[in-house]
Amino acid sequence: MKELVEVIAKSLVDCPDEVVVTETEENDAVLVELKVAPSDMGKVIGRQGRIAKAIRTVVKAASSKSDKKVVVDILQ
Repeated sequence: MKELVEVIAKSLVDCPDEVVVTETEENDAVLVELKVAPSDMGKVIGRQGRIAKAIRTVVKAASSKSDKKVVVDILQ
């Protein structure tokens, strides 16, 4: 999931070098944290959070075969 979020985020932002994605696994969940440059936050979140919701939807669809729940968190 980390690679998927990283590819999507790097294609959206102006500074792809500053995209950092970390993945941590807990009992039955996987937490994917996305960090981008402050100037690119709007591009990743989108108007009314539409792009962030779309990223979460794509990740959820990709993880549907596994038993673990995947949570995408966008950090400042």
